[in-house]
This record gives sequence, structure tokens and C-alpha cells, in this order.
Amino acid sequence: MVASTEAGRIVACGLTKSFGAVKAVDSLSFSIEPGSVTGFLGPNGAGKTTTLRMLLGLVRPDSGVARIGGRAYTESPAPTRAVGAVLDASGFHPARSGRNHLRVYATVNGYPNDRVDEVLSLVGLAAAGRRKGRGYSLGMRQRLELATALLGDPTVLILDEPANGLDPEGITWLRQLLRGFAADGRTVLVSSHVLSEVQLLVDRVVIIAKGRLVHEGSLADLSAHRAPVVTVRTPQAEKLSAALARTAANTVTVERDGIDTLRVSGIGAADVGRLALREQVELHSLAEQATDLEQAFFALTAPDDHEPAEPVSVSLGR
Repeated sequence: MVASTEAGRIVACGLTKSFGAVKAVDSLSFSIEPGSVTGFLGPNGAGKTTTLRMLLGLVRPDSGVARIGGRAYTESPAPTRAVGAVLDASGFHPARSGRNHLRVYATVNGYPNDRVDEVLSLVGLAAAGRRKGRGYSLGMRQRLELATALLGDPTVLILDEPANGLDPEGITWLRQLLRGFAADGRTVLVSSHVLSEVQLLVDRVVIIAKGRLVHEGSLADLSAHRAPVVTVRTPQAEKLSAALARTAANTVTVERDGIDTLRVSGIGAADVGRLALREQVELHSLAEQATDLEQAFFALTAPDDHEPAEPVSVSLGR
């Protein structure tokens, strides 16, 4: 099945939710299009779980609206066909086998029993389907919950920490599964704290801090808005550092890394090389590293020196 653009589109517009005096989500707006894997990122307490629960109708916002496929999730005539969601890996009875767990969900939602065996095979649990849930590892429970989400062959997947408990082979399998799901024209929204894995998985990111949007866009956009880091090895580190300070004191940051190595941000490798030539500084190596997701994430969500950006305006369409 290839999803239509409207069917797989996720839109949040002005979502706000407080719990007592604590504002968990504050005028949060973003839009997620089908055919991509989007990472939903933020520090602990940023409001990610509350936002996901508002998308799924599990928490009512104080203001704002959330739409999946042009309507609220609770208004969908077949919600499990529209959206498959995993917010934790504890939604099963420990005395029930994995296969029976899925058969209950299949019966309730009107899916044929052969779909149970299909999703067990899809998530790599075909051989363990008759084992009791209490004997499943954390990674196996994650696979079982993902199988439950996939029963309805949904257009949208919303997953909170889906790689939790998976071994390296399992993480690679999950990455391939989700990227294949998106390549089929469907939508994947993944919340995770494992930024190194997110960088390998996602096409786009939505980053929030203190319940507010701080960045929305592609990974390439994220790197383009952050200065590269240039690593320089020179026996004249002091001389080069002083020259950098004289020429671009307000825009360049220089950190000493060992006796002969500098890490320079705010200026490209070519400019560092030209400055070294002009100052007759001997260079042993000069390398520019693009900003990775982790660097950008911490820069955008730093609590002391960054104030979250104003939320973007997003149209709800129809």
C-alpha cells in the first residue's frame, strides 16, 4: 500500500498543555509529511511524550489542534489502520503468548488471523510466537509491540524509543524496516534519546525544548545552520591561536586539544589555511568536520544560553 499525502500527514498547530503550574507543551506547531522518517527530539522533560499523547488523543490539549490525515485521531473511522503507535513496551499480559496477544488485537479490530503470523514474521518473532510474554526480553517485547502496531497495515507509525532493548543486529533491522516503511510513501515519527542512531535513521528532525519548537527541518538544514569544526595540528599552536583571535575574535572559538592540536569553530578550513599561510604557521594537518546531530542538538537545547524560537505557523489544510 502506498499512502496518499493527506492520509499520512501529521500536523500540530499551537498545541499547549499544562499540568498544574507546569507548562509541558507551549504553543507547539510542526508538520510532518509522508515518505520520510522524522526524529522527534528533546531533552528529558521537553514535552515529547505529552505531545505524542496529544497526537493520539490520549491527552486533551488546553489549546491548539493535532491532525493525522486531516482529522483528529479520535475521529478516524479505523484508527488502527490509520496509525500504528508504540509508546511503551508493557501493553501485554505476561501469561499470554505473543501470538495470542496479537490474536486478541486482531479480533477486536476485525483483522484475519493470518495477519498475526504475517506481522510475527515481519518483526522476527515467528519462532517465539507461542512463548509466554513473561519470558520475552525487553527487545522481544519491543518487537511484539511493533507487531501490534503493524497489524492494521497503517499509513503512519508513531514510536517512542523503539530501539530500547534491541541489540546491534536488532537496531540495524529496525532501521531497515522503518526506512522501507517510509520508502513506501508512509510516515514514521520516532522519538529517541540515542542521537547517534537517530542520525543514521531519520531524514528530518523536530527538536523541542521547554515544550517549544527550536528546530524543524532536514538533517542537511540542521548542519547548514551550524558552523563546522576545524581540527588543526601545528607545532605553532599558540601563534595560530593568537592570529585567529586577532582576525576574528568575535566569531571564532578556539579550543586547545593537546599540545599541538586546535579545534576551531566559526571559520572554515580554507580560511584557517589561508591565515596560517599569511602568518607563516607550519601545519601538519587540517580537517573540517561537519556538525553532527549531537552537536546541533546540544547547541539548540542548552538551558542557559539558548531561548527557544517562536513557534512556526503551520496550515491545517482542509
